[in-house]
Parts: sequence; structure tokens; C-alpha cells
Amino acid sequence: MEFAAFAEDAAAIEAESADLAIVESVRDLFEAAGEDLPTVTRFVQGRVFPAHESTTLDIGPALCYEAIARAAGQNVSAADVESRVATVGDVGEVAADYEFGGQRGLGSFGGGGREALTVGEVAAELDTLATLDGSGSQDRKLDVLFGLFNRTDPDEARYLARIVLSEMRIGVGEGTVRDAIAAAFDVPIEAVERALHVSNDYGLVATVARDEGEDGLDDIHLEIGRPVQAMLAQAGTVSEALGDWGRAAVEWKYDGARVQVHYDGDSVSLYSRNMEDVTDPLPEIVSFVETNLGAPAILDGEVVAVDDDGDPLPFQAVLRRFRRKHDVAKAREEVEVELRAFDCLHADGEDLLDTPLTDRHDRLGSLLSAGVAEVAVTDDPDEVAAVETAALDAGHEGIMLKDPESTYSPGRRGKHWLKRKPDVETLDLVATGAEWGEGRRAEFLGTFELSVRTPDGFETIGNVATGITDEELADLTDLLEPHVRSEDGQTVDVAPAVVFEVGYEEIQTSPTYSSGFALRFPRFLGVRADKDLEDADSLARVERLADHAATGSD
Repeated sequence: MEFAAFAEDAAAIEAESADLAIVESVRDLFEAAGEDLPTVTRFVQGRVFPAHESTTLDIGPALCYEAIARAAGQNVSAADVESRVATVGDVGEVAADYEFGGQRGLGSFGGGGREALTVGEVAAELDTLATLDGSGSQDRKLDVLFGLFNRTDPDEARYLARIVLSEMRIGVGEGTVRDAIAAAFDVPIEAVERALHVSNDYGLVATVARDEGEDGLDDIHLEIGRPVQAMLAQAGTVSEALGDWGRAAVEWKYDGARVQVHYDGDSVSLYSRNMEDVTDPLPEIVSFVETNLGAPAILDGEVVAVDDDGDPLPFQAVLRRFRRKHDVAKAREEVEVELRAFDCLHADGEDLLDTPLTDRHDRLGSLLSAGVAEVAVTDDPDEVAAVETAALDAGHEGIMLKDPESTYSPGRRGKHWLKRKPDVETLDLVATGAEWGEGRRAEFLGTFELSVRTPDGFETIGNVATGITDEELADLTDLLEPHVRSEDGQTVDVAPAVVFEVGYEEIQTSPTYSSGFALRFPRFLGVRADKDLEDADSLARVERLADHAATGSD
């Protein structure tokens, strides 16, 4: 396919405004692409390489501007190009304004009469660009880019510049390409989508759809060494999870970096959330997988940084390891990392994407002898709170809530995986009671009764035990003990004197507490030493907040 024909079709697609018309235009382009179909499916999205590959051109705007300037002639500088791009806002439009084809140079394909540039030639030259590295590579890249621009007409230059800088901007996204493949080759959208999920290769899926139809698409499976997009979570609440699913799989939310583990039985490959190959920076994870994984598999998990005691370090410590390309041994001495695997996408030749979450986790546990993240499946809010408390006490971010029956949908951010929302509303409540802790916390007050202010005194609204460290428990015990009025076993009656700041998920009506309301998933945030009892929140405010939440008013 001539690159001019691709550019003409791209311009027509860009001119369309309706989604259906865009899909139809992309469909026509795919039908005409011939042997260049895999490349065309990528170029139309502004991609040079398959989505699962970490290969990049490593070409910044400055180098592209220099190539455009050289092809445009002696009276044009890279600064001129940069200035015009700043004004126009589109490198493609700027490139299209120049008259190319008259310049000579090492990469100009001999200059003179301009031969038609093909999609295949553009792809081959861009492949060459990606391989250039080391001393003098920037000059060689400039020569190759100059040679390409020197063979383009205005429309070709517009889209070449955009492809090189990954700024296609013609209104074609992944969904458009999916629908266009289905329309062009008369295959079900669902079959295309499934094949894209397991391959993460639009060119492959388009070619198979054209040449082998639906049966061929059904034969596309996960491939060890070819990463797929990670399934994503959205913010949510415990109430939403239990209300929608009946029960939830609860996991710790680690403060680490997502990693996809591929093991073929001999070698290990590790990929980041963005599908970048991070095998070399993480040699201890490679060794861990080789030692503990019993069969070829693709796993999903987190890499966490830990200190000498095994306690988690902040996310920034993990990033230092992921980004290290040199002196890996030194970096390993400075920051130790461990794997926490929580999902299994493929096991010993079997794809598991359509298998329920709990079954995938069971399979994970049967394959990996260590490093498997624990999961609790429950319909009990108190058990969810206990898992969250344990996660926070261990130094992690909180919890993940997952539908136990959910399948694994690569790249999707749906309602089947939820990150528990941080508390967005707070109340200043009075501590009116407590309970002594158990185990290692037996010498501390561990659960605190909360009350709201009323004209006649205080009425209970719940208890809080989440979000409190051992050190804080010791301080709170010292603070409240002078105000203890009586004790009955583990239960302590406390005179109103200390105001807590408490975050919560929502307020519900409840007969359990004397206020008539209950806080869902309250979390201790601190002591309001600056507030007296009369400054604590009133029952009237709680009633307003509950009413606003129920009616959706501001």
C-alpha cells in the first residue's frame, strides 16, 4: 500500500465527526490494506509497534523538528519548526506546510525524482530507527528521518510526523479499531475483543480475522512472553461491594508496583503495568519465581520494597529499582524487593481469563509455593474491617475488594475490582467508652465508643478500632484512663472529655446506637486537642449529612 493512500484515508477519517462514520472509514482502510494490514492497524492509532512490545523509537520532538527542518531546506531551522509547532499546536500541520523532496543527504534515498513511498518502507525505516543505539546513533536517526520526510508530499508528511511522535489524533481509538476489524472481515465483535484481550496485538487479530475468520480468532490464546494489559480497579466502598455482589474477596492493597510474571518453565520475564520489560532490574524476583513456581504460568501481582525487618517501604523505593538499568547489584543492596502474587492468568497451557476469581486464586496457590497474597471471601462487614486493619497495621495502603465470581478483563477498569475509597468526610466525635484490647494489645484500650453531642448530653453512633497504630493506642490509653468512670470486664465507661476526628464511608440509620445512626467503616484520624466538648459535632449535623447523602443534595 502506498503511504500516500494511507495518508489520504487518514485525512478522510480525521474529517469525520460521527463515530459510526469513523468506524466505516477505518473499515474501508483495512479492507484495502492488503499485506500491510498489521502495520496499518497500528499506524491508524499512532503506534509503530504492537501494543505488547516495549520497543520504542526513542525520538523526541527536537530530533523530529531537526529532520523536518533539514528536509525543508537551508532557510528553515529546527527552531523555526519548533516555533511554528508552538503556534499551531500540531507537528503534522507544520510538516505539511513545507515543500519536501529537493534536499540531498545520506538518508535522502538519492534525492532527485521522488519515488512513491510505501507503508512497508515507512515501517521498515522506523524499525531501523528503533534499533539504533550507542555513539553516533542520534546522527544516524536524523539521517533516516530526513530521508523519509524528503520523500513525502504534504499529506504524507502530516501523518508521518504524527506517527513518529505518537500524536496521530484522528479520532481512532482501540474500540474503533476493534469495531472496524469486525465490520471489515465479517466476524463478531465479541470474538475480536476476546482475541485482543489475550494477544494485545491489533495487527495479529486483524490478519487472523481476515484470513481465518471467527474460528481463527477463537484459536488465539495467551502466550508466555507476550504481556497483556493489566485488569484495573476503580474507587468504591465496602457497602457497594457487598450490596452488588453479596460477598467480596478482600485483599491487602500493597504500596508497590504492578508486575506481570511470565514463566515458560525455563526462563522468567517480568513486565510493568505499561508492559515494559523489567526483568533485568529485578533479578531476585526472577530467582524467586524460578525457585517457587512449579509450572509454566502468567501471574499478576505487585513488587513491594521491604526493609531489613520485612516491613514495606514507600512506593518510591520500588520505582528506584524498576528504573535502574545500570548498577543493578548496587541497587539491590540498597532496596530489597519481594513479589506478592494475587492472580493467575495462565497455568500450564490453560488460559484462565474466563475462570472465576476464587478459582484463579486457588490455582495460583497450587502453583506458587510462596509469595501468594492472602484473600478472604466474606459477606461480613466486620471481617472486611478486620482485614483492612491488618493491612494498615502492616504498613500497606488499605484493601482491594473483588467480585469472587469475576473474570479477568485485561485493560478494563470496571466495577468488579474496587479500591476502597479514602475517607472523604469526617466528624468530630466524643469518646464515651472503650474496650481493652487482646493479645499483644491487651494492655491498651483498643476499641473506642463514639458519641455525638445533643442538647441533653451525648448519644452513641458507633465504635472505632481501625487506623490506630500501637503507639497511638498507648497514647490514647494514657489520655483516657484519667476519665474512666467504671469497668465491667473488658468494657470501660469513659466520661466525655476527649474529641476524636473520625473518617467514615457513609452514615446509615441504625437501631443499634442511641443516636439512631451508625457510621459505616469509621477510621480514627486523630485527637482534636484543639476542640472542647461543645465543639464536637452535633446529632443535628449528622442528621443533615445523612439526609444529604440519601437525597443527593449538596
